[in-house]
Amino acid sequence: MAIHIDRDKCNGCGKCSRSCPYQAIEIHDKKAQWIEDRCTLCGACLKSCKYEALTGEIPERVVPDFSNYRDVLVFCEMFDGSFHRSAIELLGCARGLADDLSQRVIAVATGAKAPDTLRDLIAHGADECLFLENSSLAFYQTCTYAHILCEAIKRFKPSILLIAATPLGRDLAPRVARRMGLGLTADCTRLSIDPEEKILLQTRPAFGGNIMATIVSRYSRPQAATVRPGIMRPINYDATRSGDIRVEKIDLAQCTEFTRILECTMNPPTGVNLASAKIVVAGGRPICSEKGLAILKDFAAAVKGEIACTRVVVEEGFLSQEHQVGQTGQTVRPEIYFACGISGAVQHRAGIEGSRYIVAINKDPDAPIFEVADFAIVGDMFDVLPALTRAVQDQQKEFSR
Repeated sequence: MAIHIDRDKCNGCGKCSRSCPYQAIEIHDKKAQWIEDRCTLCGACLKSCKYEALTGEIPERVVPDFSNYRDVLVFCEMFDGSFHRSAIELLGCARGLADDLSQRVIAVATGAKAPDTLRDLIAHGADECLFLENSSLAFYQTCTYAHILCEAIKRFKPSILLIAATPLGRDLAPRVARRMGLGLTADCTRLSIDPEEKILLQTRPAFGGNIMATIVSRYSRPQAATVRPGIMRPINYDATRSGDIRVEKIDLAQCTEFTRILECTMNPPTGVNLASAKIVVAGGRPICSEKGLAILKDFAAAVKGEIACTRVVVEEGFLSQEHQVGQTGQTVRPEIYFACGISGAVQHRAGIEGSRYIVAINKDPDAPIFEVADFAIVGDMFDVLPALTRAVQDQQKEFSR
């Protein structure tokens, strides 16, 4: 299949070039030129040319038979014998997807030694748990982990593959997708099953968070997605759930690793724990001053909440990256989220949608944050927060009497 260009009919208007999303048509010497190695045969250029200078037959793409691909496979990240919280969140998400498809959830984990907590993966939604053990797997190495996960995919032939969008997952997932020839949707915030086609609907922010795009992978299996930590709600621990747990020692002699770990140094804990905080007090641009930050900290201390912020506060150097909430920061699910002086851009709202209650304080009555807030306080945070802090402290004194 090729795109043919009739140079006699082509007047170099450039419509075909502008219509091509892959830059496979260029204009040279006032004539269109087709670049074969960039072309995906989408047909956009053919439809754009009103002079019929471009011809070609676009083959109809046929969806392969994937009937032998079943189940949802979850890669459960762990470190130093403990599973990352995202593993439990993914299992809860996978359980819902698998139930809609009447299929199973398979948890796969790797490490130097099997932990005593494998039963927790079953209790949180998995039907089967496979732990692959080797002394070389004490620390993450890209090529080794990619090889292991690819072998697991070949073994189980899952319909869906889920990996957390942690730093490790963001490195691992594209490697696996490239090796297996999969379509991969990164940083998803919502996953569901299409009721008619029974395929995975993968929703993620696009164009800087200004729209939410839903993506499907019709022509490859498994349908692979990385999921933003903190977005999915884990299912409750159920000790009565039964499942198959297997621990297998694996041989990595055939796996080539191009790096060697010489030393591992742990960063000291920051003390910031937004992921599990019940109360989060967040500030926007107004706290970019010593006074603003001080009143935010006073209120957070009064309500025993964790301090968070928007991107601009981090960029101005008033709080560290660990405090940032939003599309490029953390996703939180507290019982109460206080948005103080935050306008409510889409990028920030993407990180707080799971909050049970959102209390917004802003002097602009038309601020977008009020569209998602459960409680709205229209006023200057420099007046409102100190008043709230005093009210909380007075109430605490009453209870202590």
